[in-house]
Amino acid sequence: MDVLQQMIARAKAHPQRIVLPEGDEPRTLEAANILLRDEIAHLILIGNPDKIRQMAKDNGYAYIDRATLFDPMADAKMPVYANLLYELRKAKGMTEEEAKRKAQDPLYLGCLMIKNGDADGEIAGARGTTADTIRPAFQILKTRPGVSIVSGAFLMLTPAKELGENGVLLFADCAVNPCPTADELAQIAVSTAQTARSLVGIEPRVAMLSFSTKGSAKHELIDKVTEATRKAKELAPDLQIDGELQADAALVARVAATKAPDSPVAGKANVLVFPDLQAGNIGYKLVERFSGADAIGPLLQGLAAPVNDLSRGCKVQDIVTMVIITANQAIQ
Repeated sequence: MDVLQQMIARAKAHPQRIVLPEGDEPRTLEAANILLRDEIAHLILIGNPDKIRQMAKDNGYAYIDRATLFDPMADAKMPVYANLLYELRKAKGMTEEEAKRKAQDPLYLGCLMIKNGDADGEIAGARGTTADTIRPAFQILKTRPGVSIVSGAFLMLTPAKELGENGVLLFADCAVNPCPTADELAQIAVSTAQTARSLVGIEPRVAMLSFSTKGSAKHELIDKVTEATRKAKELAPDLQIDGELQADAALVARVAATKAPDSPVAGKANVLVFPDLQAGNIGYKLVERFSGADAIGPLLQGLAAPVNDLSRGCKVQDIVTMVIITANQAIQ
């Protein structure tokens, strides 16, 4: 059973309440029909119920009636969510009237549902930017204890079975932080290791990537990576992590034997932490295009509850997969 099949089985065995703020978005609605048909999650669709039902009828989506349809303009529970938002944000200057208005924004409402205990996770982004999705999550749900940064990992399922964990790797940060500090890189490393362990079920071996391996070059950019490695070891003393490592030294045993023979990670890394967003974003897309790998994500890490972002160019199957991922994060 492959990684995704394991996640589907887990999601079916422990159904989670996943809110879809873009309930009347065509791809989202089609994905919802598939998820409800296959009984993978309990779904909450935010939007005008009449519009959603009509779209479902027009497209033959027979399973949408299994979802909870929530109207942000009329539902009797809206005052509860507006008051919750006010209490959370009044110290930042938000008024009660602003809270009422903002709570009607589906992206804020979805996070308020999670905060209030009415949902377990959220998927959004088919219509908006990553910032649109993350902002309310950061304001309402905040980060996990001990974590100050939200990052984005990609689950890479590659045909190169000799690499990573039988071809399975995690790349981070490929979505959120343009130029993380050493402290932030350390947190990203620990968060991604936790994702590898809890979501994918593999024991993480983390490589902190650079253009140098163990002092083969000198530069302030390399210094940041070595400092981040040191800090990550302090945060998680039992974690298998090493750096700085070049990508080939991190992944290929033959290269590692020459460049980093004493490293506990080199040649067998299954988690790659990139030094900045440019490298991470370029790296995962090159692997995806050149190797035929499946790149699943970004999986947002560090939040107190699972909220995940979609690309505006996403396909229906991407949404289905991300709901499965989010359900598994909620279970963990």
